[in-house]
Amino acid sequence: MTDEKIHTYSPQPKLPPPVTEIRHNKLKPLEIIRRIVFIVLGAICVGIALEIFLVPNSIIDGGITGISIMTSYLSHIPIGVFLFLFNIPFLILGYRTIGKTFALSTLLGVIVLSITVTLLHPVSAFTDDIFLAAVFGGIFLGAGTGIVIRAGGSLDGTEIIAILLNRKSPFSVGETVMFINFFILGSAGFVYSWDRAMFSLIAYYIAFKVIDLTLEGFDESKSCWIISDNYREIGDAILARLGRGVTLLHGEGGYTGDQKKVIFCIITRLEEAKLKSIVTELDPVAFLAVGNIHDVKGGRFKKKDIH
Repeated sequence: MTDEKIHTYSPQPKLPPPVTEIRHNKLKPLEIIRRIVFIVLGAICVGIALEIFLVPNSIIDGGITGISIMTSYLSHIPIGVFLFLFNIPFLILGYRTIGKTFALSTLLGVIVLSITVTLLHPVSAFTDDIFLAAVFGGIFLGAGTGIVIRAGGSLDGTEIIAILLNRKSPFSVGETVMFINFFILGSAGFVYSWDRAMFSLIAYYIAFKVIDLTLEGFDESKSCWIISDNYREIGDAILARLGRGVTLLHGEGGYTGDQKKVIFCIITRLEEAKLKSIVTELDPVAFLAVGNIHDVKGGRFKKKDIH
């Protein structure tokens, strides 16, 4: 193990603007149009998941959507009505506490989702196979929800509650949402049957994973830390054979006090095997650590041309 000393120039950190300043930042027209298009597409995708796969097979989603599905089943009133009515109090709360843009984006998503499920209600389910319905319903549900989140909106009021609770509790937004959904999905066993509750959990898990995939993308990035005496050769090989730039950091051994050079670079998931091959070839005893990165922005991450 080493204690790494990174010597880089760092200007005085710029504090984020206050909430009131953020709320008054005006979005560009093209950005507004892009958000609207993606929120509409995402909400339609979720509507397809509900009415074409999940609801006809008595499978529910979590949050307000799940409550709306069970209430519709018990009252025989269209789901779209409850999706809109149940979310209104949370939208008002979000408008007052989180921000105008987020609340309006969520309102648009909820309206489109309510209209979509109402229009698709007469359409027959694509499959009567409960397992296929859970799998493909979860895929469409996760993809649609992820698209809406990337556009800066939401389709469920429980996320607004989770955001507000996160400010005054040690629990994260994801933990709060999962805690709430645990009880909502479990209640499906009393309304429908326990096998339907278990299939609902399967659909929710698939949707959860697809949301992550939608937000992070297929081309996952990885950070690489390499400590080697042959740092110059390894760095040149990464640049020449992978087309990736490298950064040399100054490190010092915590026990020996020896000065070390640490190579830092960002690669894609598909380049990991080739990077390991390069390091092993040039220094079989080099230290190599690889970690996942959810987002990469700025700098010169774009791949250089390899001749």
